[in-house]
Amino acid sequence: MQRIEDYALIGDEQTAALVGADGSVDWLCLPRFDSAACFARLLGDENNGHWRIAPAGAGRCTRRSYRKDTLVLDTEWETDEGTVLVTDLMPQRHRAPDLVRIVQGVRGEVTVRSTLRLRFDYGSVVPWVRKEDGHRVAVAGPDSAWLRSVPEVPTWGEDQGTHSEFTVKEGERVAFVLTWHPSHEPRPPLVDPYSSLRHSVHDWQSWAAHCRYDGPHRDAVVRSLITLKALTYRPTGGVVAAPTTSLPEEPGGVRNWDYRFCWLRDSTLTLNALLAAGYQEEAEAWRNWLLRAVAGDPADLQIMYGLAGERRLPEFELPWLPGFGGATPVRIGNDAVNQLQLDVYGEVVDSLELARRSGLSAQPDVWALQSVLLTFLRTAWRQPDEGLWEVRGGRRHFVHSKVMVWVAADRTVRAMEEDPDLEGDLEGWRELRDEVHREVCEKGYDPERNTFTQSYGSRELDAALLLIPRVGFLPPDDPRVLGTIEAVREELGQDGFVRRYTPDAAPVDGLPGEEGTFLVCSFWLADALHMTGRTKEARELFERLLGLANDVGLLAEEYDPVGGRQLGNFPQAFSHIGLVNTALALFGDEEAG
Repeated sequence: MQRIEDYALIGDEQTAALVGADGSVDWLCLPRFDSAACFARLLGDENNGHWRIAPAGAGRCTRRSYRKDTLVLDTEWETDEGTVLVTDLMPQRHRAPDLVRIVQGVRGEVTVRSTLRLRFDYGSVVPWVRKEDGHRVAVAGPDSAWLRSVPEVPTWGEDQGTHSEFTVKEGERVAFVLTWHPSHEPRPPLVDPYSSLRHSVHDWQSWAAHCRYDGPHRDAVVRSLITLKALTYRPTGGVVAAPTTSLPEEPGGVRNWDYRFCWLRDSTLTLNALLAAGYQEEAEAWRNWLLRAVAGDPADLQIMYGLAGERRLPEFELPWLPGFGGATPVRIGNDAVNQLQLDVYGEVVDSLELARRSGLSAQPDVWALQSVLLTFLRTAWRQPDEGLWEVRGGRRHFVHSKVMVWVAADRTVRAMEEDPDLEGDLEGWRELRDEVHREVCEKGYDPERNTFTQSYGSRELDAALLLIPRVGFLPPDDPRVLGTIEAVREELGQDGFVRRYTPDAAPVDGLPGEEGTFLVCSFWLADALHMTGRTKEARELFERLLGLANDVGLLAEEYDPVGGRQLGNFPQAFSHIGLVNTALALFGDEEAG
């Protein structure tokens, strides 16, 4: 069975595909990240859709890698007959999405097989396939896909799939192109696969060259930035949390969620990573997406939105998919969109202030929006909420949520102090900031254990408490901060990594079972150690975290130290954002951490 870390990512900044180490494309949603999948073997089996190209009789590849500083994937097999290379990419689209797969003979003469099973609507719809002008054309309802090869190779239909078999000698190439378009529209213009490869390599390498970071582990930082770029929906600037749904946080368990949306919780950290690494254009696109998404009544602010800022993301299940490794249910949409999470107000305000300080282009009504958010928080901050981790076990007074309310007030007050021309209730917002600070220190701190707690009056801990010094709520050398860091390490640590919250989480998140260590939380621990003067320990932890990435440098949401495997949706933007920010803090600009 495939493991999550067996996959690599390719994409065109509007959607993405996962390619397994066996040469099979097992996940692809068309035409957008959040569209229905036409390849869903990732969450089922071959009959739910996939496209495998590999030497006849071969299993897992011998080796694979991305071409340097690109999202172009090379997968190589060495066989008794010779060596063959498959290059996978999704070129920057003009009108329609294309998946390009180029087979090249490297040594000897190798027989190669291609098996394509298109299954629209998450593996549930078998299309009708016909021949037309050298193509195999698949149509079902609103979807149409065209397959061609250059040069043309023998192709036939069998077992509700499209099959090809051919040989390649050293230096010979055969390219396949799969193009999707709405079935009511004419076929889009053909792309040249070899020209697409050249342009893709050039474009990615040119983009990567703008990275300002030049410290240790630069390859890992650039790979993470490329991954964030690949998870950006180019038309709007929104960044999806992951390109997948329902990859389990616990093997065989029910903690399976759809992450193909844009979370406000990621906003400040995403903006920070992009700006510090030198990607102002992408940072500005993300900031502009954020402004469009949150426009409206502050009481209606959501924790997440669709790729273009869509608000309705209803959650439902797909009973015909057995799930990754049998983990069900498979969920589409995310009901957490309806939760109250007060921390997102702090994230939005902090992002707007970071954008202002970083010199991003001014946008109309930004200050008015910020003022309205603060006015709303003056009364709303006293409510319990579901917290950063979207728990489904009932609302609480989460300490991290209150700290982020303080952040919203603090950043607004500081902006007014620095710019007297800004209008607003300066004294009222100062009072809000001070009142929140006093209450958190009184009700969210356990003096007996010298640690802040997950929520008021609880004994549980939360890895988000590691952010207290980072956001400036207390200085890094405050004894309460030092005590919290040690308590989190001791109570939430596993094999040196960090869980989000107490392992016996059912009373908090309302779900059975457990999850793995949360990778971004482990990066936060490295940041906290660095801020408190323990940089050597922080760097050692950072390097251990780098070692968890798969063979092509990708990280999922979580890691299981016992099973030695990655867990959760993949690749995860939050994990790669953590990697970039921690690298910048430890080895680059200290302010970036």
